[in-house]
Amino acid sequence: MSPIVMFSFVIGYFVLLLAVAYFTSRGSNNESFFIGNRNSNWMLVAFGMIGTSLSGVTFVSVPGGVGTGNFFYYQIVLGYLLGYMVIAFVLIPLYYRMNLTSIYTYLEKRFGINAHKAGAFFFILSRVVGATARLYLVISILQLFIFDKLHIPFEVTALVILLLILLYTFEGGVKTIIYTDTLQTTGMLLGLVVCIIVIIKAMGMDFGSTLSLMNEKGYTKLFNTDVKAGSFFLKHIVGGMFIAIAMTGLDQEMMQKNISVKNIKDSQKNIMTFTAVLMVVNFLFLFLGGILYLYASTNNIKVAPDDLFPTIALSDAFSGTIGIIFIIALISALFPSVDGAITSLTSCFCIDILGINKKAGTEKEKKRTRLKVHFTFAAVFFIMVLIFKAINDKLIIDFILKFAGITYGPLLGLFSFGILTKRQLNDKMIWTVCIIAPLLALGLDVLSSPEWYEKKLHVTLGLKSVSESIFSGYKIGNELILINGIFTFMGLWLISKKGDSKANISL
Repeated sequence: MSPIVMFSFVIGYFVLLLAVAYFTSRGSNNESFFIGNRNSNWMLVAFGMIGTSLSGVTFVSVPGGVGTGNFFYYQIVLGYLLGYMVIAFVLIPLYYRMNLTSIYTYLEKRFGINAHKAGAFFFILSRVVGATARLYLVISILQLFIFDKLHIPFEVTALVILLLILLYTFEGGVKTIIYTDTLQTTGMLLGLVVCIIVIIKAMGMDFGSTLSLMNEKGYTKLFNTDVKAGSFFLKHIVGGMFIAIAMTGLDQEMMQKNISVKNIKDSQKNIMTFTAVLMVVNFLFLFLGGILYLYASTNNIKVAPDDLFPTIALSDAFSGTIGIIFIIALISALFPSVDGAITSLTSCFCIDILGINKKAGTEKEKKRTRLKVHFTFAAVFFIMVLIFKAINDKLIIDFILKFAGITYGPLLGLFSFGILTKRQLNDKMIWTVCIIAPLLALGLDVLSSPEWYEKKLHVTLGLKSVSESIFSGYKIGNELILINGIFTFMGLWLISKKGDSKANISL
Protein backbone atom coordinates (compact mmCIF):
# COMPACT_ATOMS: atom_id res chain seq x y z
CA MET A 1 0.00 0.00 0.00
CA SER A 2 1.20 3.51 -0.76
CA PRO A 3 2.68 5.21 2.32
CA ILE A 4 1.10 8.47 1.16
CA VAL A 5 -2.36 6.89 1.37
CA MET A 6 -1.68 5.60 4.90
CA PHE A 7 -0.22 8.98 5.86
CA SER A 8 -3.37 10.74 4.66
CA PHE A 9 -5.50 8.51 6.89
CA VAL A 10 -3.26 9.31 9.87
CA ILE A 11 -3.71 13.04 9.23
CA GLY A 12 -7.46 12.60 8.75
CA TYR A 13 -7.65 10.78 12.08
CA PHE A 14 -5.91 13.67 13.84
CA VAL A 15 -8.24 16.18 12.24
CA LEU A 16 -11.17 14.22 13.68
CA LEU A 17 -9.58 14.28 17.15
CA LEU A 18 -9.02 18.03 16.91
CA ALA A 19 -12.66 18.54 15.95
CA VAL A 20 -13.80 16.54 18.99
CA ALA A 21 -11.41 18.52 21.19
CA TYR A 22 -12.71 21.82 19.85
CA PHE A 23 -16.33 21.08 20.71
CA THR A 24 -15.64 19.44 24.10
CA SER A 25 -13.15 21.99 25.46
CA ARG A 26 -15.29 25.10 25.05
CA GLY A 27 -15.82 26.82 28.37
CA SER A 28 -13.17 24.69 30.09
CA ASN A 29 -11.29 25.79 33.19
CA ASN A 30 -8.74 24.22 35.54
CA GLU A 31 -11.41 22.04 37.16
CA SER A 32 -12.41 20.78 33.70
CA PHE A 33 -8.78 19.94 32.95
CA PHE A 34 -8.11 18.13 36.23
CA ILE A 35 -11.39 16.27 36.94
CA GLY A 36 -13.83 17.11 34.12
CA ASN A 37 -16.00 19.20 36.51
CA ARG A 38 -16.99 15.86 38.15
CA ASN A 39 -19.68 15.49 35.52
CA SER A 40 -18.39 12.71 33.24
CA ASN A 41 -20.66 9.97 31.97
CA TRP A 42 -19.61 6.70 33.63
CA MET A 43 -20.29 4.61 30.52
CA LEU A 44 -18.03 6.80 28.39
CA VAL A 45 -15.31 6.67 31.07
CA ALA A 46 -15.51 2.86 31.30
CA PHE A 47 -15.30 2.41 27.55
CA GLY A 48 -12.53 4.96 27.09
CA MET A 49 -10.46 3.39 29.87
CA ILE A 50 -10.14 0.24 27.76
CA GLY A 51 -7.96 2.12 25.30
CA THR A 52 -5.95 3.73 28.10
CA SER A 53 -5.37 0.41 29.84
CA LEU A 54 -4.33 -1.53 26.74
CA SER A 55 -2.21 0.93 24.71
CA GLY A 56 -0.20 0.30 21.57
CA VAL A 57 2.15 -2.04 23.43
CA THR A 58 -0.71 -4.45 24.11
CA PHE A 59 -1.78 -4.16 20.49
CA VAL A 60 1.49 -5.59 19.18
CA SER A 61 3.25 -7.24 22.13
CA VAL A 62 0.45 -9.38 23.58
CA PRO A 63 -0.27 -11.10 20.23
CA GLY A 64 3.48 -11.34 19.60
CA GLY A 65 4.04 -13.05 22.95
CA VAL A 66 1.75 -16.00 22.17
CA GLY A 67 4.52 -17.75 20.22
CA THR A 68 6.64 -18.33 23.32
CA GLY A 69 4.22 -17.64 26.18
CA ASN A 70 1.02 -19.25 24.87
CA PHE A 71 -2.04 -17.77 26.62
CA PHE A 72 -0.19 -17.39 29.94
CA TYR A 73 -0.76 -13.63 29.79
CA TYR A 74 -4.41 -14.28 30.59
CA GLN A 75 -3.35 -15.42 34.06
CA ILE A 76 -2.40 -11.78 34.70
CA VAL A 77 -5.79 -10.69 33.37
CA LEU A 78 -7.52 -12.99 35.88
CA GLY A 79 -5.50 -11.26 38.58
CA TYR A 80 -6.71 -7.90 37.24
CA LEU A 81 -10.29 -8.97 38.01
CA LEU A 82 -9.45 -9.34 41.71
CA GLY A 83 -7.52 -6.08 41.75
CA TYR A 84 -10.31 -4.08 40.14
CA MET A 85 -12.76 -5.36 42.76
CA VAL A 86 -10.48 -3.91 45.47
CA ILE A 87 -10.37 -0.62 43.57
CA ALA A 88 -14.15 -0.45 43.17
CA PHE A 89 -15.09 -1.28 46.75
CA VAL A 90 -12.14 0.01 48.81
CA LEU A 91 -10.29 2.80 47.00
CA ILE A 92 -13.11 4.50 45.08
CA PRO A 93 -15.21 5.13 48.25
CA LEU A 94 -12.11 6.51 49.96
CA TYR A 95 -11.35 8.97 47.15
CA TYR A 96 -14.93 10.20 46.92
CA ARG A 97 -15.37 10.53 50.66
CA MET A 98 -12.28 12.74 50.82
CA ASN A 99 -13.32 14.70 47.71
CA LEU A 100 -9.86 14.34 46.16
CA THR A 101 -8.62 15.96 42.96
CA SER A 102 -5.25 14.24 43.22
CA ILE A 103 -5.35 10.85 44.92
CA TYR A 104 -1.92 11.51 46.49
CA THR A 105 -3.46 14.23 48.64
CA TYR A 106 -4.68 11.32 50.77
CA LEU A 107 -1.08 10.53 51.73
CA GLU A 108 -0.54 14.07 53.02
CA LYS A 109 -3.73 14.02 55.08
CA ARG A 110 -2.83 10.60 56.46
CA PHE A 111 0.93 10.91 57.01
CA GLY A 112 2.30 14.33 56.05
CA ILE A 113 3.91 16.28 53.25
CA ASN A 114 6.81 13.90 52.56
CA ALA A 115 4.44 10.98 52.00
CA HIS A 116 2.47 13.17 49.59
CA LYS A 117 5.58 14.19 47.63
CA ALA A 118 6.94 10.63 47.59
CA GLY A 119 3.69 9.24 46.19
CA ALA A 120 3.57 11.89 43.48
CA PHE A 121 7.24 11.39 42.62
CA PHE A 122 6.98 7.64 42.10
CA PHE A 123 3.86 8.08 39.98
CA ILE A 124 5.58 10.70 37.82
CA LEU A 125 8.70 8.55 37.41
CA SER A 126 6.76 5.43 36.49
CA ARG A 127 4.29 7.14 34.17
CA VAL A 128 6.96 9.10 32.29
CA VAL A 129 9.05 5.99 31.57
CA GLY A 130 6.09 3.66 30.91
CA ALA A 131 4.18 6.05 28.65
CA THR A 132 7.22 7.02 26.61
CA ALA A 133 8.20 3.36 26.17
CA ARG A 134 4.74 2.69 24.75
CA LEU A 135 4.95 5.80 22.60
CA TYR A 136 8.33 4.76 21.20
CA LEU A 137 7.09 1.30 20.25
CA VAL A 138 4.17 2.60 18.18
CA ILE A 139 6.11 5.47 16.61
CA SER A 140 8.81 3.01 15.54
CA ILE A 141 6.18 0.90 13.75
CA LEU A 142 4.67 3.94 12.03
CA GLN A 143 8.17 5.05 11.11
CA LEU A 144 9.09 1.68 9.59
CA PHE A 145 5.98 1.26 7.48
CA ILE A 146 5.10 4.87 6.59
CA PHE A 147 7.51 7.65 7.42
CA ASP A 148 10.79 6.00 6.42
CA LYS A 149 9.29 5.51 2.95
CA LEU A 150 8.45 9.22 2.87
CA HIS A 151 12.01 10.06 4.00
CA ILE A 152 10.76 11.72 7.19
CA PRO A 153 13.26 11.35 10.09
CA PHE A 154 12.18 9.55 13.27
CA GLU A 155 12.78 12.70 15.33
CA VAL A 156 10.39 14.72 13.16
CA THR A 157 7.73 12.00 13.40
CA ALA A 158 7.95 11.92 17.20
CA LEU A 159 7.89 15.71 17.50
CA VAL A 160 4.88 16.16 15.21
CA ILE A 161 2.88 13.41 16.95
CA LEU A 162 3.52 14.97 20.36
CA LEU A 163 2.56 18.43 19.07
CA LEU A 164 -0.70 17.04 17.68
CA ILE A 165 -1.46 15.39 21.04
CA LEU A 166 -0.83 18.73 22.74
CA LEU A 167 -3.25 20.45 20.40
CA TYR A 168 -6.21 18.37 21.50
CA THR A 169 -5.37 18.07 25.22
CA PHE A 170 -3.92 21.38 26.41
CA GLU A 171 -7.26 23.15 26.82
CA GLY A 172 -9.89 20.60 27.86
CA GLY A 173 -7.76 18.03 29.68
CA VAL A 174 -9.87 15.25 31.24
CA LYS A 175 -13.09 16.81 29.93
CA THR A 176 -11.83 16.33 26.36
CA ILE A 177 -10.00 13.04 26.90
CA ILE A 178 -13.18 11.29 28.07
CA TYR A 179 -14.57 11.77 24.54
CA THR A 180 -11.38 11.30 22.51
CA ASP A 181 -10.60 8.08 24.42
CA THR A 182 -14.08 6.78 23.59
CA LEU A 183 -13.51 7.50 19.91
CA GLN A 184 -10.07 5.92 19.96
CA THR A 185 -11.15 2.82 21.87
CA THR A 186 -13.87 2.31 19.27
CA GLY A 187 -11.28 2.51 16.49
CA MET A 188 -8.96 0.10 18.26
CA LEU A 189 -11.61 -2.56 18.97
CA LEU A 190 -13.13 -2.36 15.50
CA GLY A 191 -9.67 -2.74 14.02
CA LEU A 192 -8.95 -5.74 16.26
CA VAL A 193 -12.15 -7.56 15.27
CA VAL A 194 -11.80 -6.79 11.56
CA CYS A 195 -8.18 -7.98 11.49
CA ILE A 196 -9.18 -11.27 13.19
CA ILE A 197 -11.96 -11.88 10.67
CA VAL A 198 -9.84 -11.02 7.62
CA ILE A 199 -6.86 -13.20 8.63
CA ILE A 200 -9.11 -16.17 9.50
CA LYS A 201 -10.76 -15.91 6.09
CA ALA A 202 -7.35 -15.64 4.40
CA MET A 203 -6.49 -19.05 5.90
CA GLY A 204 -9.82 -20.50 4.70
CA MET A 205 -10.98 -21.27 8.24
CA ASP A 206 -13.61 -20.21 10.77
CA PHE A 207 -13.42 -19.23 14.44
CA GLY A 208 -13.96 -22.76 15.78
CA SER A 209 -11.50 -24.53 13.49
CA THR A 210 -8.88 -21.85 14.12
CA LEU A 211 -9.22 -22.24 17.89
CA SER A 212 -8.97 -26.03 17.50
CA LEU A 213 -5.75 -25.73 15.46
CA MET A 214 -4.27 -23.30 17.99
CA ASN A 215 -5.06 -25.83 20.69
CA GLU A 216 -3.21 -28.55 18.74
CA LYS A 217 -0.17 -26.25 18.45
CA GLY A 218 -0.28 -25.60 22.21
CA TYR A 219 -0.89 -21.86 21.89
CA THR A 220 -4.07 -21.91 24.00
CA LYS A 221 -2.39 -23.34 27.10
CA LEU A 222 -3.67 -21.03 29.81
CA PHE A 223 -2.09 -22.09 33.11
CA ASN A 224 1.62 -22.60 33.73
CA THR A 225 2.04 -25.09 36.60
CA ASP A 226 5.85 -24.83 36.81
CA VAL A 227 6.39 -23.31 40.27
CA LYS A 228 9.88 -22.04 39.43
CA ALA A 229 8.84 -20.30 36.21
CA GLY A 230 8.29 -16.55 36.13
CA SER A 231 4.89 -17.22 34.53
CA PHE A 232 3.70 -19.74 37.17
CA PHE A 233 -0.05 -19.17 37.41
CA LEU A 234 -0.14 -18.10 41.07
CA LYS A 235 2.64 -15.57 40.45
CA HIS A 236 0.76 -14.15 37.48
CA ILE A 237 -2.63 -14.03 39.24
CA VAL A 238 -1.28 -12.48 42.45
CA GLY A 239 1.03 -10.20 40.48
CA GLY A 240 -1.82 -9.19 38.18
CA MET A 241 -4.02 -8.36 41.15
CA PHE A 242 -1.47 -6.00 42.68
CA ILE A 243 -0.46 -4.57 39.30
CA ALA A 244 -4.12 -3.62 38.79
CA ILE A 245 -4.39 -2.11 42.27
CA ALA A 246 -1.17 -0.12 41.87
CA MET A 247 -1.24 0.79 38.18
CA THR A 248 -4.95 1.66 38.15
CA GLY A 249 -6.17 2.24 41.69
CA LEU A 250 -3.05 4.14 42.84
CA ASP A 251 -2.43 5.79 39.48
CA GLN A 252 -3.50 9.41 39.05
CA GLU A 253 -4.10 9.00 35.31
CA MET A 254 -6.62 6.19 35.70
CA MET A 255 -8.26 7.51 38.87
CA GLN A 256 -8.44 11.06 37.50
CA LYS A 257 -11.02 9.78 35.04
CA ASN A 258 -12.88 7.72 37.64
CA ILE A 259 -13.28 10.56 40.11
CA SER A 260 -14.56 12.76 37.28
CA VAL A 261 -17.77 10.68 37.41
CA LYS A 262 -20.73 12.20 39.29
CA ASN A 263 -20.90 9.83 42.29
CA ILE A 264 -19.46 6.70 43.92
CA LYS A 265 -22.04 4.26 42.53
CA ASP A 266 -21.49 5.40 38.95
CA SER A 267 -17.73 5.20 39.43
CA GLN A 268 -18.03 1.65 40.78
CA LYS A 269 -20.23 0.68 37.83
CA ASN A 270 -17.60 2.19 35.60
CA ILE A 271 -14.81 0.05 37.11
CA MET A 272 -16.72 -3.24 36.98
CA THR A 273 -18.00 -2.64 33.44
CA PHE A 274 -14.49 -1.75 32.34
CA THR A 275 -13.23 -4.96 33.96
CA ALA A 276 -15.75 -7.18 32.18
CA VAL A 277 -14.95 -5.67 28.77
CA LEU A 278 -11.22 -5.86 29.45
CA MET A 279 -11.44 -9.61 30.10
CA VAL A 280 -13.04 -10.16 26.69
CA VAL A 281 -10.73 -7.81 24.81
CA ASN A 282 -7.56 -9.38 26.21
CA PHE A 283 -8.79 -12.81 25.13
CA LEU A 284 -9.32 -11.43 21.62
CA PHE A 285 -5.74 -10.11 21.57
CA LEU A 286 -4.41 -13.52 22.56
CA PHE A 287 -6.66 -15.20 20.01
CA LEU A 288 -5.31 -12.79 17.39
CA GLY A 289 -1.77 -13.79 18.42
CA GLY A 290 -2.56 -17.45 17.82
CA ILE A 291 -4.00 -16.64 14.39
CA LEU A 292 -0.93 -14.59 13.46
CA TYR A 293 1.44 -17.42 14.35
CA LEU A 294 -0.65 -19.92 12.40
CA TYR A 295 -0.59 -17.63 9.38
CA ALA A 296 3.14 -16.95 9.77
CA SER A 297 3.89 -20.67 9.98
CA THR A 298 1.88 -21.37 6.83
CA ASN A 299 3.53 -18.56 4.89
CA ASN A 300 7.06 -18.97 6.28
CA ILE A 301 7.14 -15.51 7.90
CA LYS A 302 9.91 -15.09 10.46
CA VAL A 303 10.14 -11.75 12.25
CA ALA A 304 10.54 -10.45 15.80
CA PRO A 305 7.40 -10.97 17.96
CA ASP A 306 6.55 -7.25 18.13
CA ASP A 307 6.86 -6.96 14.34
CA LEU A 308 4.60 -9.93 13.56
CA PHE A 309 1.25 -8.16 13.53
CA PRO A 310 2.32 -5.10 11.50
CA THR A 311 4.31 -7.25 9.07
CA ILE A 312 1.30 -9.45 8.27
CA ALA A 313 -1.33 -6.68 8.31
CA LEU A 314 0.68 -4.45 5.99
CA SER A 315 1.92 -7.20 3.67
CA ASP A 316 1.03 -7.41 -0.02
CA ALA A 317 -1.05 -10.53 0.66
CA PHE A 318 -3.88 -8.34 1.98
CA SER A 319 -5.69 -5.47 0.37
CA GLY A 320 -4.97 -1.90 1.35
CA THR A 321 -8.09 -1.83 3.50
CA ILE A 322 -6.69 -4.02 6.29
CA GLY A 323 -3.48 -1.99 6.31
CA ILE A 324 -5.46 1.20 6.83
CA ILE A 325 -7.55 -0.47 9.54
CA PHE A 326 -4.38 -1.66 11.27
CA ILE A 327 -2.78 1.80 11.22
CA ILE A 328 -5.92 3.47 12.55
CA ALA A 329 -6.34 0.79 15.22
CA LEU A 330 -2.68 1.13 16.20
CA ILE A 331 -2.78 4.88 16.67
CA SER A 332 -6.17 4.48 18.37
CA ALA A 333 -4.43 2.18 20.86
CA LEU A 334 -1.51 4.56 21.28
CA PHE A 335 -3.06 7.93 21.96
CA PRO A 336 -5.40 7.14 24.89
CA SER A 337 -2.33 6.11 26.90
CA VAL A 338 -0.20 9.08 25.86
CA ASP A 339 -2.74 11.91 26.01
CA GLY A 340 -3.97 10.67 29.38
CA ALA A 341 -0.42 10.33 30.67
CA ILE A 342 0.56 13.89 29.77
CA THR A 343 -2.67 15.25 31.24
CA SER A 344 -2.38 13.28 34.50
CA LEU A 345 1.30 14.16 34.88
CA THR A 346 0.40 17.81 34.46
CA SER A 347 -2.34 17.47 37.09
CA CYS A 348 -0.07 15.61 39.49
CA PHE A 349 2.82 18.05 39.17
CA CYS A 350 0.61 21.13 39.47
CA ILE A 351 -1.39 19.87 42.46
CA ASP A 352 1.04 17.60 44.31
CA ILE A 353 4.40 19.23 43.65
CA LEU A 354 3.58 22.90 43.00
CA GLY A 355 0.46 22.99 45.21
CA ILE A 356 -1.38 25.12 42.65
CA ASN A 357 -4.73 24.51 44.32
CA LYS A 358 -3.45 25.89 47.63
CA LYS A 359 -1.76 29.03 46.29
CA ALA A 360 -3.41 32.38 45.93
CA GLY A 361 -3.84 33.66 42.42
CA THR A 362 -6.31 34.17 39.65
CA GLU A 363 -7.69 31.41 37.44
CA LYS A 364 -5.74 32.92 34.55
CA GLU A 365 -2.43 32.73 36.45
CA LYS A 366 -3.05 29.13 37.46
CA LYS A 367 -3.92 28.24 33.89
CA ARG A 368 -0.67 29.80 32.68
CA THR A 369 1.26 27.65 35.16
CA ARG A 370 -0.65 24.55 34.06
CA LEU A 371 0.11 25.20 30.39
CA LYS A 372 3.83 25.60 31.11
CA VAL A 373 3.89 22.27 32.96
CA HIS A 374 1.86 20.60 30.19
CA PHE A 375 4.29 21.68 27.47
CA THR A 376 7.29 20.79 29.63
CA PHE A 377 6.09 17.20 30.01
CA ALA A 378 5.60 17.00 26.26
CA ALA A 379 9.24 18.02 25.87
CA VAL A 380 10.28 15.37 28.42
CA PHE A 381 8.31 12.77 26.46
CA PHE A 382 10.14 13.76 23.29
CA ILE A 383 13.55 13.36 24.96
CA MET A 384 12.61 10.00 26.47
CA VAL A 385 11.39 8.68 23.11
CA LEU A 386 14.76 9.60 21.59
CA ILE A 387 16.50 7.74 24.44
CA PHE A 388 14.43 4.61 23.71
CA LYS A 389 15.28 5.05 20.05
CA ALA A 390 18.98 5.03 20.95
CA ILE A 391 18.48 1.87 23.04
CA ASN A 392 16.51 0.38 20.13
CA ASP A 393 14.81 -2.48 21.97
CA LYS A 394 11.17 -2.90 20.95
CA LEU A 395 10.55 -5.95 23.15
CA ILE A 396 9.58 -3.67 26.01
CA ILE A 397 6.34 -4.97 27.49
CA ASP A 398 8.34 -7.04 29.99
CA PHE A 399 10.48 -3.97 30.74
CA ILE A 400 7.38 -1.86 31.41
CA LEU A 401 5.97 -4.45 33.85
CA LYS A 402 9.37 -4.81 35.52
CA PHE A 403 9.81 -1.05 35.90
CA ALA A 404 6.26 -0.71 37.21
CA GLY A 405 7.04 -3.37 39.81
CA ILE A 406 9.89 -1.22 41.07
CA THR A 407 8.25 2.22 40.98
CA TYR A 408 4.69 1.36 42.05
CA GLY A 409 5.86 -0.74 45.02
CA PRO A 410 6.30 2.29 47.32
CA LEU A 411 2.83 3.53 46.35
CA LEU A 412 1.37 0.13 47.19
CA GLY A 413 3.19 0.12 50.53
CA LEU A 414 2.19 3.68 51.46
CA PHE A 415 -1.49 3.33 50.64
CA SER A 416 -1.85 -0.12 52.19
CA PHE A 417 -0.11 1.08 55.38
CA GLY A 418 -2.50 4.01 55.57
CA ILE A 419 -5.59 1.90 54.94
CA LEU A 420 -4.74 -1.17 57.03
CA THR A 421 -3.18 0.47 60.10
CA LYS A 422 -3.81 3.40 62.43
CA ARG A 423 -0.13 4.05 63.01
CA GLN A 424 1.59 7.37 62.33
CA LEU A 425 4.90 7.74 60.48
CA ASN A 426 8.10 9.65 61.13
CA ASP A 427 7.61 12.00 58.17
CA LYS A 428 11.33 12.69 57.79
CA MET A 429 12.14 8.99 57.26
CA ILE A 430 9.53 8.24 54.58
CA TRP A 431 11.82 9.03 51.64
CA THR A 432 14.51 6.73 53.06
CA VAL A 433 12.09 3.79 53.21
CA CYS A 434 10.63 4.50 49.77
CA ILE A 435 14.10 4.48 48.20
CA ILE A 436 15.60 1.51 50.07
CA ALA A 437 12.59 -0.80 49.55
CA PRO A 438 12.66 -0.67 45.71
CA LEU A 439 16.44 -1.15 45.74
CA LEU A 440 16.08 -4.28 47.88
CA ALA A 441 13.35 -5.62 45.59
CA LEU A 442 15.48 -4.85 42.53
CA GLY A 443 18.45 -6.63 44.12
CA LEU A 444 16.37 -9.77 44.70
CA ASP A 445 15.09 -9.62 41.14
CA VAL A 446 18.63 -9.32 39.72
CA LEU A 447 19.76 -12.33 41.76
CA SER A 448 16.83 -14.45 40.63
CA SER A 449 16.93 -13.45 36.94
CA PRO A 450 20.44 -12.25 36.00
CA GLU A 451 19.97 -13.38 32.39
CA TRP A 452 17.06 -10.91 31.99
CA TYR A 453 19.33 -8.01 32.94
CA GLU A 454 22.19 -9.33 30.84
CA LYS A 455 19.88 -9.25 27.85
CA LYS A 456 18.62 -5.74 28.57
CA LEU A 457 21.92 -4.20 29.69
CA HIS A 458 24.10 -6.14 27.24
CA VAL A 459 26.59 -6.93 30.00
CA THR A 460 27.60 -10.10 31.82
CA LEU A 461 26.61 -9.94 35.51
CA GLY A 462 28.14 -13.27 36.47
CA LEU A 463 25.33 -14.06 38.90
CA LYS A 464 23.89 -17.24 37.41
CA SER A 465 25.58 -19.54 39.91
CA VAL A 466 24.50 -17.28 42.77
CA SER A 467 20.88 -17.29 41.59
CA GLU A 468 20.87 -21.07 41.21
CA SER A 469 22.32 -21.66 44.67
CA ILE A 470 20.08 -19.14 46.47
CA PHE A 471 16.83 -19.44 44.52
CA SER A 472 17.21 -23.00 43.15
CA GLY A 473 16.00 -21.84 39.75
CA TYR A 474 13.06 -19.80 41.10
CA LYS A 475 12.33 -16.78 38.91
CA ILE A 476 10.62 -13.69 40.30
CA GLY A 477 7.79 -12.71 37.97
CA ASN A 478 4.99 -10.19 38.32
CA GLU A 479 4.95 -10.73 42.08
CA LEU A 480 7.88 -8.27 42.15
CA ILE A 481 5.43 -5.42 42.82
CA LEU A 482 4.02 -7.29 45.83
CA ILE A 483 7.51 -8.01 47.19
CA ASN A 484 8.38 -4.34 46.79
CA GLY A 485 5.16 -3.28 48.50
CA ILE A 486 5.84 -5.65 51.42
CA PHE A 487 9.37 -4.25 51.84
CA THR A 488 7.92 -0.73 51.88
CA PHE A 489 5.22 -1.72 54.37
CA MET A 490 7.80 -3.31 56.68
CA GLY A 491 10.05 -0.26 56.46
CA LEU A 492 7.15 2.06 57.24
CA TRP A 493 6.26 -0.07 60.26
CA LEU A 494 9.81 0.38 61.59
CA ILE A 495 9.52 4.19 61.41
CA SER A 496 5.98 4.32 62.80
CA LYS A 497 4.35 4.73 66.17
CA LYS A 498 0.90 4.09 67.55
CA GLY A 499 -1.78 6.58 66.51
CA ASP A 500 -5.20 7.34 67.94
CA SER A 501 -8.45 6.33 66.30
CA LYS A 502 -8.72 9.68 64.54
CA ALA A 503 -5.49 8.97 62.69
CA ASN A 504 -7.12 6.43 60.42
CA ILE A 505 -9.13 8.44 57.89
CA SER A 506 -9.09 5.71 55.29
CA LEU A 507 -11.84 3.24 56.16
